[in-house]
Amino acid sequence: QLQLVESGGGLVQPGGSLRLSCAASGFSLDYVTIGWFRQAPGKEREGVGCISKVDSRTGIADSVKGRFTISRDNAKNTVYLQMNSLKPEDTAVYYCATDLSGCTLNSGSYLGGHVGVWGQGTLVTVSS
Repeated sequence: QLQLVESGGGLVQPGGSLRLSCAASGFSLDYVTIGWFRQAPGKEREGVGCISKVDSRTGIADSVKGRFTISRDNAKNTVYLQMNSLKPEDTAVYYCATDLSGCTLNSGSYLGGHVGVWGQGTLVTVSS
């Protein structure tokens, strides 16, 4: 089977940091682009960023640029979303997904051009 599993979510204080993991099974993340998305209560799903296959080039949405970074560890077949300086408005369910269109931004936004396999999501709550 082909699947992605997110982990690392939880409760964090404003200004704190959290690292989310996206672990793949059934395929190698070295050969696919991975996107991160989030959906806050009552809001549309938002693209957070992406990481390209092979060269690990990343694109980060303007809304989180400077605070969030994306990386991969091919040995662990895992992609990470490092979130720093967290704000209450970052509270959301965070998802990772494959994106066959590659890692590209459109006017500072990551839309996801050809999303395939999705994970089930992990909840991040930023609150004091």
